[in-house]
Amino acid sequence: MRVVIALGGNALLRRGEPLSAEVQRNNVLQAISLAVAPIARAHEVVVTHGNGPQIGLLALQSAAYRKVPSYPLDVLGAESEGMIGYLIELALAGELPGRDLATLLTQVEVDPADPAFAAPSKPIGPVYGKQEAERLGAETSWVFRPDAGGYRRVVPSPAPRRIREIAAIKLLLRAGAIVICAGGGGIPVVALPDGGVRGVEAVIDKDLSAALLAEALEADALLLLTDVPAVWTRWPMENGAPIGAVSAAALRELSFAPGSMAPKVAAACRFVERTGRRAGIGALKDAPLILAGMAGTIVQPGAPGLPRALR
Repeated sequence: MRVVIALGGNALLRRGEPLSAEVQRNNVLQAISLAVAPIARAHEVVVTHGNGPQIGLLALQSAAYRKVPSYPLDVLGAESEGMIGYLIELALAGELPGRDLATLLTQVEVDPADPAFAAPSKPIGPVYGKQEAERLGAETSWVFRPDAGGYRRVVPSPAPRRIREIAAIKLLLRAGAIVICAGGGGIPVVALPDGGVRGVEAVIDKDLSAALLAEALEADALLLLTDVPAVWTRWPMENGAPIGAVSAAALRELSFAPGSMAPKVAAACRFVERTGRRAGIGALKDAPLILAGMAGTIVQPGAPGLPRALR
């Protein structure tokens, strides 16, 4: 079975933790041990991941050095893909010695006319207090929005249209490698009339890119892993109920938080609707059970709708 596993940002950095390399290394070790390695022992696996905190930190570090202009987000996205891919490879090498591993910098094409460029919405980086956010906003062109009792920088998040390295990913899979790719949604680029590409100032949603990746690879399953055990009908959890097996049509009837569960639900539904295969959303620690259909929210063709009490 070919499985695409999308690790949420919590796989690397939990809210409130310091942005240190050691913290991220330890979190990645745990995520690989619990979620990826058990599945990779029996199946063909492709791993993708978030990069919101990491690209935000890289942007801060770049802005702090005043002798050159700050690096653009496409370049920082490439840096974060390499950094996080390296940490994942270290963890996989310890869990699966002898397996071939490959981290691939992945360019993802977007539409230069995507309306997202005029409406920044994707949060990156840490949470700031009001004064710090106002200071950074005045010193840079960054846009901030309220988030988790503070403020976070938001950037454009255009929809992914095409993964340029898909042939190389398939080649690596045929060679037996575990591939880490499309990290942070991939490096955002637009295609040029002469056949070249140009990077753009954006961050693509990693869940939507994961769905596109899984579709292009004809994966048997897509796992979107996070820090909650399932999709909840209403949030906070005490106000709703967990959703088990469900059809994409039924899941689309509900509303979810734009910066949290909504992209995962949209990605899962897109993959199922376009391929007829299944997607799972749930906790990192439950990954093998989610793949087996025994935990999490399982979106699949022919699944039941939601009971009226849960709508």
